[in-house]
Amino acid sequence: MHIVVPIKLAPDLVEDLEIDAGGAALDRTFLRLIINEFDDHAIEQAFLLKERGGGQVTIVAPDLEGADDVLYTAAAKGADRLIKLIGDFSAGVNCHALARTLAKVIGDLHPDLVLTGVQAHDDLDGAVGPLLAEHLGMPYLGYVAGLTVSDGKCMARKEYPGGLVAEMDVALPAVFGIQAAEKPPRYVVTSLITQAMKSATIEEIETGEFDSGGAAAVERMSRLEATTHAEMIEGSTDQVADKLVAVLRERGLLAPRG
Repeated sequence: MHIVVPIKLAPDLVEDLEIDAGGAALDRTFLRLIINEFDDHAIEQAFLLKERGGGQVTIVAPDLEGADDVLYTAAAKGADRLIKLIGDFSAGVNCHALARTLAKVIGDLHPDLVLTGVQAHDDLDGAVGPLLAEHLGMPYLGYVAGLTVSDGKCMARKEYPGGLVAEMDVALPAVFGIQAAEKPPRYVVTSLITQAMKSATIEEIETGEFDSGGAAAVERMSRLEATTHAEMIEGSTDQVADKLVAVLRERGLLAPRG
């Protein structure tokens, strides 16, 4: 079984994000990119399937800052093949463009299974998974929290509010959007990553002309501005309790005393 996991690099939300001078995009001068959290779960799910049933895991990433680190980390965890897409990604990449580019490469790999993160925190007008499935002509199922493969089909586990769980059979090949792997993404020590940098090979594939059409146009970005602030209530416990009751009554959240 051949499992392909295309990954997306997203801004690290721990860093202080800045808007560029044009006002319609992030300033990428010092922007730090990391693997999308859900894509990390997709990679882990691929390894779990490989460990249970054998096969090959291929990781595909666009040529952005941090891509090599992500690919070598995947190799240290057990990835069999690493592919980096070479193209003009300097201005970032929207989901539509990335899906079209990935489809050209992944179609030639003839995968049995394609796993993507269900979404990314910088997705604006759709996720890569369903767009990629459309270009590949494969079925798509998203928000998956577990997979079992047997007899040319995949049983996907989806969790719903209220503790409900659905199990759905999907014929392969197919694309799945992973919300959570069956186990947390495994940790790999730095020494193994360093070893992978010396032994693993990252294949480079030219993407050709990069078509960024089809995505929503961003006209303006701005920081959220605080309009009100929290009121701190001081005093003894009884005084604070009385003040809270008075505020709730004032706003109609408590019935007046009879």
